[in-house]
Amino acid sequence: MNVYDQAHALKAAIKESEEFKQYSIAKSKMEAQPELSEMLRDYQAKQFAVQGKQMMGEDVTSEMMQQVQNLYQIMMKDPLAAEYLQCEMRFAVMMQDVYQLLGEVVSSGK
Repeated sequence: MNVYDQAHALKAAIKESEEFKQYSIAKSKMEAQPELSEMLRDYQAKQFAVQGKQMMGEDVTSEMMQQVQNLYQIMMKDPLAAEYLQCEMRFAVMMQDVYQLLGEVVSSGK
């Protein structure tokens, strides 16, 4: 069994997965809405900043958390943004599962 052939097969399987297809469609719809896309980028940047601080063991202010929560609530009120965020989450969960499986090989050696 060639590992590279299997990696290409995994790539194809991911591209054919329902999670990826739905995410790609939702992403295209979002990109067609410049204002909504900008709001999404702002939300993701703030969310990333909060997560980065948490990972570094730094304090996250309640103001920062509130901003992220407020943006999330605003995003979820828009049907297109809500659909995108839900599709993104499903795709991310699938990818996290794949990474975990691959990581098991490295950590256990089996």
